[in-house]
Amino acid sequence: MTILDEIKQCKICHDNLPLGANPTIQGSTNARILVAGQAPSINVHLTNKPFNDASGVRLRSWLNVTRDVFYNPKIFAIVPMAFCYPGKGKSGDLPPPPICAQKWRKTLLQYFNKVELTIVIGQYAQQYHFANFTSVTEQTKQWQTQLPNIIALPHPSPRNRHWLEKNSWFERDVIPILQTTTHKIITKIK
Repeated sequence: MTILDEIKQCKICHDNLPLGANPTIQGSTNARILVAGQAPSINVHLTNKPFNDASGVRLRSWLNVTRDVFYNPKIFAIVPMAFCYPGKGKSGDLPPPPICAQKWRKTLLQYFNKVELTIVIGQYAQQYHFANFTSVTEQTKQWQTQLPNIIALPHPSPRNRHWLEKNSWFERDVIPILQTTTHKIITKIK
């Protein structure tokens, strides 16, 4: 049994989740790009497919990849900070419960030992992956010093449209480089 199998069977916080546990994760030991997200949305919970929602549509657009490529576990490992839907809060989904990261993250990141690029999405993943994290905007602005191995992105949620409008440099300057970096890795795999 792999760590992915163990995670998919995890029920550690089942009773504390509004819809119960349904861990959602994707990957293989050969994955080359790791998407470090936050927590599954309700649609992801219901379909058990990571980023199977409006955020996923935008993320695939940012990466300029098809659904088939994105959902190929030999290319993309999709590893949220929490594996189950945390529930709804006042201004969107609740934060990922920290228990998943505490229990699984270190071992899981070692499992994906062929990763060439880690894409760190949103505040909670960035807090974990970047020691000097202050804000999503400040972390994302450091993209040139992070690449080619890691990059911070804002969450691709439609709720972040104001952030994207206010920070037009992101889609203008960062996305083309992200696409080029991603496609170089994908091309080497095929």
